[in-house]
Amino acid sequence: MVEQLKHECGVAMIRLLKPLDYFEKKYGTWAYGFNKLYLMMEKQHNRGQEGAGLATVCLNKEPGTEYMFREKAEGKDAITEIFSRVTEEMAGELYMGHLRYSTTGKSGLTFVHPFLRRNNWRAKNLCLCGNFNMTNIDEVFQFLTAQGQSPRIYGDSYITLELMGHRLDREVERLYQEAREKGLEGIDITNYIDDHVEMANVLKTTMNHYDGGYVMCGLTGSGEMFSVRDPWGIRPAFYYRDDEIIALASERPVLQTTFDLQCEDIHELLPGQALIVRRNGDFKLEQIMPAQKLSACSFERIYFSRGSDRDIYQERKRLGEQLTPAILKAIDGDVENTVFSYIPNTAEVAYYGMTDGFRQQGYNVRTEKVVWKDIKMRTFIADNSERNDLAAHVYDISYGSLRPYEDNLVIIDDSIVRGTTLRESIFKILDRLHPKKIVMVSSSPQIRYPDYYGIDMARLEEFCAFRATMALIEEGSLTPDPSLTPNPSPKGEGNFKGEGSNYLCGRELIKEVYRACKERPLETNHVRRLYEPFTVDEINNKIVEMLRPKDMQAPIELVFQSIEGLHKACPNHPGDWYFTGHYPTPGGTRLCNQAFVYYVEKNKLIENSKSLNSK
Repeated sequence: MVEQLKHECGVAMIRLLKPLDYFEKKYGTWAYGFNKLYLMMEKQHNRGQEGAGLATVCLNKEPGTEYMFREKAEGKDAITEIFSRVTEEMAGELYMGHLRYSTTGKSGLTFVHPFLRRNNWRAKNLCLCGNFNMTNIDEVFQFLTAQGQSPRIYGDSYITLELMGHRLDREVERLYQEAREKGLEGIDITNYIDDHVEMANVLKTTMNHYDGGYVMCGLTGSGEMFSVRDPWGIRPAFYYRDDEIIALASERPVLQTTFDLQCEDIHELLPGQALIVRRNGDFKLEQIMPAQKLSACSFERIYFSRGSDRDIYQERKRLGEQLTPAILKAIDGDVENTVFSYIPNTAEVAYYGMTDGFRQQGYNVRTEKVVWKDIKMRTFIADNSERNDLAAHVYDISYGSLRPYEDNLVIIDDSIVRGTTLRESIFKILDRLHPKKIVMVSSSPQIRYPDYYGIDMARLEEFCAFRATMALIEEGSLTPDPSLTPNPSPKGEGNFKGEGSNYLCGRELIKEVYRACKERPLETNHVRRLYEPFTVDEINNKIVEMLRPKDMQAPIELVFQSIEGLHKACPNHPGDWYFTGHYPTPGGTRLCNQAFVYYVEKNKLIENSKSLNSK
């Protein structure tokens, strides 16, 4: 992806099932747990580079000595920094690590995971981290305050910590009463509580309040470890267990590399399911919430997760291979006079699939490394125009890789989001090679809708597909009026094209969608109506018109993956709301509709918005 997205987060957990001296004798170091946690976090560095944190719990420490440790740091070197502070005193049986990318705009050490809630009762100490974004935090906040709580910070992480901490307190109090009824007193009550905490009770009374995509992980001071996945399976989690350890990570290859495992050794945490490890090391999987319609994130497969995963590697190849017919059409079948390449480096696997697709059809394709990415340029120049000129040189080209004015250039990326880098850099430098035609290929479909489950794509106007569609609407294109056309039958995603007098035009469509988004935000995703009048090709043409630099000579054509092609390539990850607008949860639908309301009001697209708001 030429425009890097901040996205998601990474989690790592380890529970040692043998005494600490067992690992020191067998592996020759007291730091076995830390070494494995470090490797797991480094192998997930792609998931978060704004901050990192770790936490450990040491069982059987004497009162008056620390038994729960946490370290946090900011910046791209945060992993190295937190592990440089590790001491032998911190070595324990429970380990948890987190890598952070903020998707809420909030930054600073305060917002770096894990979050810690302290108490003099071991069992009431709670440490949380996660890969998540909650879409209904307002409602959860109101639920807490209605109970009399007053969270110090308004944010999903802190509010989750307080809500789960409150439920953990209730669980401890339940066990306290139970212990008293059994005639226990003093330290025996504490030991009874520590040995009998049921995290499933805590999770069931906490996570049912949330709408969002998440993998929530935690440790308690009494030695409980848990991880729970959202009921829609939006965010991923994988685990491994043997007689020495239990480990969990956001990605499967992380566990394979760290513990030298095969794919078949590793299991995926299922939607709504929790992995729970008791203080004594007993392991169980428990269904915390009923599983909903599977909506595992397809963007994980296209871009976010490491391509070294066995299945992801094959899926990305299929994404490229399936684009062969559309590319062949774009170059008028002239494979002989076409050079194939990719934008480094996340699209490389899709590129292999694309070229394999041509070879399977008997074509002898010409491949070149046309585009190079240089080191990130920093500039002291304040003038915007000069800054933009320097930024345009982040990428460079292989001169002489094409025959000027004779060869087409097909270049694939995994996705096209904002289009800014294409306009400011890529198209300009590719034009220097004087290709007969540039075919820019995306292995994913057009990104039309924001994400609210942990990826930094929250505003509609960020997407070049949305901006192009709004430009078409502003030009006065026709759109169906539901009051005059009761049952329109779209040809597919973005393929409906109407004509005649039964259609609203331009600003009327904007006004209708705005009103629906404002008055009925949970009914359906009304923003989808904006795309219905136009074919994918019409939107593509407008994107090209908007992104094409001035004075560029070579013609440009865009080729996007189809929705059908996406699902064929990634059959087990049907979550496609970025492309179709079909959000798996009510919160996602509500926030998308809200985003359009903000867009209209910010850009003053409706002159009488005040009178409209009062209706």
